[in-house]
Amino acid sequence: MTVGEWRRPPRSGDLVVGRITEIGVHDHAENRNGRRMRLHGGDLVVGALGNRYATDFYEGYVLDSPHAHLLTAGGLIGSVVTSHDVHGQPTGLEIIGGLVGAGGEPLSTEDFARPAPAMPMRRPPTIAVVGSGMNAGKTTTAAALIRGWVRAGLRPGAGKVTGSGSGKDRWEYVDAGAVAVADFLDFGMPSTFGYPGERLAATLVAIRDSLAVDGCDVIVLEVADGLLMPETSRLLRTLQGEVDGVVLATGDALSARSGVEILTELGLPVLALSGLLSRSPLAAREALRATGLPVRTAGELAAGEALDLLPTGATL
Repeated sequence: MTVGEWRRPPRSGDLVVGRITEIGVHDHAENRNGRRMRLHGGDLVVGALGNRYATDFYEGYVLDSPHAHLLTAGGLIGSVVTSHDVHGQPTGLEIIGGLVGAGGEPLSTEDFARPAPAMPMRRPPTIAVVGSGMNAGKTTTAAALIRGWVRAGLRPGAGKVTGSGSGKDRWEYVDAGAVAVADFLDFGMPSTFGYPGERLAATLVAIRDSLAVDGCDVIVLEVADGLLMPETSRLLRTLQGEVDGVVLATGDALSARSGVEILTELGLPVLALSGLLSRSPLAAREALRATGLPVRTAGELAAGEALDLLPTGATL
């Protein structure tokens, strides 16, 4: 591959080369191995165009303009439209070209997507972790489930179903002991914001089945953002029958009650509450009274409670 013309109008997933014009919030970026590299003005970076929906960070879109921003440290490139007021100016860059193949064709993350997995011989027990919003503790909860299952002698797999491309969560899963990890980027999407619901639902199943084919005997799937994020909301409507239960990560008792009501209306069995809420014994008691559901800390899940959330009689 080499640098050539970039596709106009651009599409999500297009691989482009940009020159850093101004260092802003993101002063580091991940290299191809996941190491964080410090950025300097004038550096050239390769990234993928994509949209970002992050209520506590950036709202960004793919626009047909050479002037763009670094939306994540993982190399997602787009244009910031709004940002949370705790964040300063985004890191700016100028798109100078696109990665092209031997025939000059524009390359995209779609060109490097894994093929659809084979039908697994069996579907392992699968638990989804969803949250009331960003930074509610979803990844910490997923990692705690993994650690608990590893301690029980199981081979867990982990999948990130939606979100924006970054290695951070993948490494959390690996460090917790996941024997296999897959996410939406493996199936061609640099971020999931803006993709149709059918594509996201199919990707969820593909991630789960690929982990089953890889030999995992229990699976956790993390769904990004909050229950009210439009695409997450649509995806949740497809979860029934695809997972065995849901753990809700939330920050307080009120959002726990609202979240449980939403999930119950969708016919999804909520197994437990966790996340930031679980760090406060008083808030946990509030949530227990409001929902009747157990509240589990990350430490409790890792110590063995994760095993109790698996379906009774599950074949492992």
